[in-house]
Amino acid sequence: MPGFFISFEGVDGVGKSTQVKRLEAYLLEQGRSVLVTREPGGTPLGERIRQILLHGEDEAPRTEALLYAASRAQHVAQKIRPALDSGALVISDRYIDSSLAYQAGGRELTLADVRRLNSWATGDLWPDRTYLLDMSFQQSRQRLQGEPDRLESSGGAFFDRARQAFLALAEGEPDRFRVIDASQPIDQVWQAIKTDADGLLAGLPSPLASSFEADEPGMETDGRGR
Repeated sequence: MPGFFISFEGVDGVGKSTQVKRLEAYLLEQGRSVLVTREPGGTPLGERIRQILLHGEDEAPRTEALLYAASRAQHVAQKIRPALDSGALVISDRYIDSSLAYQAGGRELTLADVRRLNSWATGDLWPDRTYLLDMSFQQSRQRLQGEPDRLESSGGAFFDRARQAFLALAEGEPDRFRVIDASQPIDQVWQAIKTDADGLLAGLPSPLASSFEADEPGMETDGRGR
């Protein structure tokens, strides 16, 4: 697969959306072809599932995990793989690791089951680099605005479990993950990402920038909902 796949992870409120936008702008300045997307969502079907997950009824944990995997399967088939096959750099605000942290860690499902489900849903497609923006629950809560969605209302214990699950995933795959202290000023967080990205991309070919269609209306990254 000639493209390069980058994901951003972390609990709600750590500033993923801000850093995704900075990385997108930086890569476009270099003349690279970039697709930015998000989860849950990224496709019309995924956006409908997103509304169910974030604003619907209180789904059972296994139902929730299956809905995320269904959205992700469509996302990979319709958006991510075609972009990677064309040689683009794909940046996703959340991906499989969010399910491993939120459903296996937060909801306390079996990690192996959630990993197996999502590996099958995506054809075992994993990011080449994952930036984990890490911050305590107390600090991240202070950054969120507006009415909390269903997941944001899950409580401190849920998010503490999810955060620890993220950190355990990063410890288990140090070659893929870079853990960044998101409590730092935004510019310092960005500098850490930029420095790492420069090293990663130095050896990659630089395809001409192409105009990937912007995500359909209503699919802009909003920094909320996982």
